[in-house]
This record gives sequence, structure tokens and C-alpha cells, in this order.
Amino acid sequence: MPRSAPVESASMSSPNKRPSRKSAAPRPAPSKPGTGTPDASKGQLHPRNRHQGRYDFPALIKASPELAAFVIINPYGNESIDFANPAAVKVFNRALLKQFYGIAHWDIPADYLCPPIPGRADYLHYLADLLASSNGGEIPRGAQVHALDIGVGANCIYPLLGNREYGWQFLGADIAASAIAAAKAIVQANSGLAGAIELRQQQDAGHIFQGLLHSAERFDLSLCNPPFHASAEEASSGSKRKWRNLGKLDPKRKLPVLNFGGQAAELWCPGGEAAFVSRLIAESAEVSQQVLWFSSLISKASNLPGVYAALKQAGALEVRTVEMAQGQKQSRFVAWTFLTPQQRQDWRQARWK
Repeated sequence: MPRSAPVESASMSSPNKRPSRKSAAPRPAPSKPGTGTPDASKGQLHPRNRHQGRYDFPALIKASPELAAFVIINPYGNESIDFANPAAVKVFNRALLKQFYGIAHWDIPADYLCPPIPGRADYLHYLADLLASSNGGEIPRGAQVHALDIGVGANCIYPLLGNREYGWQFLGADIAASAIAAAKAIVQANSGLAGAIELRQQQDAGHIFQGLLHSAERFDLSLCNPPFHASAEEASSGSKRKWRNLGKLDPKRKLPVLNFGGQAAELWCPGGEAAFVSRLIAESAEVSQQVLWFSSLISKASNLPGVYAALKQAGALEVRTVEMAQGQKQSRFVAWTFLTPQQRQDWRQARWK
């Protein structure tokens, strides 16, 4: 069994001056990654992330008038929304997707995960840099790049952002038929997405890659935001802790059970994040030649030693850990490949012409 390469941390720089989050028409991201190293401890987003600085609420409201009803003044005297209110977060996301990415129609069923868009975008930008590292520093763009989203959810957020930013093709997979149906509705409601994003249900909830991929399919990367908690009780406790930290817990009003909503499969699984990612790694070895770079978000830094051990056991040839930050929230993803440097070079020449 091949030995795992040393773990390598990687990140990209962010400009010193943070611009306001002014509205802009959807635009292609630069082909070359930035240079330098952003300080994740300072909460810097990736330099290509569109959501730097403060949001321009007047512009967002002009494009999405329904947002006006949810805008509040926070303790610092700035316009914001109540991020503990799922309805507010959903309308806010809809406005961001419309203003920054040209997604005119976006909706999710009640009680499904409504993700913070800046952090999701960061994951994709760093994945683009990962692909660039195998392509002479150039980010491969367009329909020639195929990405696999494990756990696409009803929100379909990674395929939407990845296609709009880089023109990538996506396969989004999920075990929930309702999530697939909601994601399909989003894709069908927006022009230009039907031919770029495919949704596929994993029929066996006990597996991730097994039974999902066709033998001839190839993906340049896979991404995953794994279930974080080990039980419904733990998920509920975590949400309440977030409210306390944000000063949002108000005993005088009834708050939703979980911040941002979320179905069980999105929020927890037996063993939590550590167990899910271990299973993801083990199954990735079974399709090792079908994906160039596998990856998964790792929310808990304490899970990293177990992740590295699982990767060594699976025979990953190279492993990279990429630190990310959004304000006070620290996160990271781990990426791995089973291909040799020569195989990666052959892959690039065959697919990214």
C-alpha cells in the first residue's frame, strides 16, 4: 500500500483593503490564482470571493424588494438581518444569488439547510486553486471540468456557485429524494443550468460513492460538506450555543429548533463528522481512478488526526489541508488524490485542453 505524503497546508492571499460588497453583474473569476498567503486568523475570505466587506443593502433591496422586511440595525449601528431567523436568511440568500451570481430563481422547502453563501464560495475558490496547482498555475475553466458534490442538498449551492464562477459541470448527489427534487426545481427555473448541473439520488443510504457513479464517469474534483453532529440532540445543542455566542437567545420568543434549518441527513449521522469522513475516504479508494482530487470540509480541527490516519490506511498519495476563515469562524478542507504526479499530468493533458 502506498505511503501517504506529508500533509501540506495551503491557502491564498487576500488584499489588505477590503472593498464593500457592492452589487455586480455575474462575471468570470480570474484564470490565475492570487499570490501570497491570507491570514485565516484574521477572518479573511479568499481574494476572489465576491463577498468582501459590508453588504450593500440598498442595492440588494433594489434587486430583491422582499429583503427590506427583514433588514435590522445591529448593535453596531449597521444594516444587517437576524441570522437566527431562517426566513430572513433564505430571503437574504436569494438576494445574494440574484445580485452576485445571476440566479433569478432560488427557493428551498421549509426546514432544509439554508447555507451562508460566502463560506460556500470560499471552498470553491480554494478548490479552483487546487486544480490550478495541477495545471501550471492556471485555473481550468468551462464545461471540460466536472465536479461531484456529495450531499448537494435542496439548496444546490455548490453547483450554482461553481458553474457561475468557473463554468464547471456538476453532478450533485443526495440520499433524499425531496432534496433532489428541490435542487432540480432550482436548476430548471434558471436558464443555462439544465445542461450544466445533473442531480442524482444515491439509492443506498449506507454508501457514498458505491452504486452512485457509472464506471466511465470521471471527475476532476469531488467536494463534500459532511454532517457535523452525531445526533439530533447534539445538533440542537450546537444551535442553541450559537445563539448564545451571538447574543441571539431570547427567552421571550420562540426560536426555531435549528439555526438555518436543516434536515436530519444534512446535520447529523451516527458518529458525526469523523465517522462520515472516514467512510468517505474508505469508499474513495474504491473509485480512486475516477476522481482527480477528492475533498471534504472538516469543521472540527480535533478530527484531523483521524482523517490523516484514514487517508494513510486508504493509500492516498498526496494530502493537502487548506485553512479557511469567515470572520470569527475557522474552517478547513482536506483534499487527497490516489494519482501519481505523472498520472495527474496525463489527466490534465487529456481533459483540460
